[in-house]
Amino acid sequence: MAKILIVDDDHTIGLMLKDILEFNGHEVTVSQEPRKTKENLVQNDIELLLLDKLISGVDGTDVCKMLKKDPDVAHIPVIMMSALHNVDEICKEAGATDFLSKPFDMEALTSKIDEIYPEKG
Repeated sequence: MAKILIVDDDHTIGLMLKDILEFNGHEVTVSQEPRKTKENLVQNDIELLLLDKLISGVDGTDVCKMLKKDPDVAHIPVIMMSALHNVDEICKEAGATDFLSKPFDMEALTSKIDEIYPEKG
């Protein structure tokens, strides 16, 4: 199973995702601090990042771009999430591996995780 970091300023969504992903066997860390994303990725040996597009006034695409330029964490796949419309291409241009539009079906999320980590899904 994958070690997953969720960065979302909506505490309820973060905990809901954590519960569901842990039920599916993943190890999950939740953060509401986009500025601590790299630190959390490294400290928790994260294998997959679920990143909200807009987190506490910080643009998640900027966070994604910064991470993808950092050799310590650039290899970690990023699935970006947003309730905003028509931002999937912007997220992918920022380096996101995939995109989920909120609200999303949990089956869609687990399917995307299985695509990225078939041996861990």
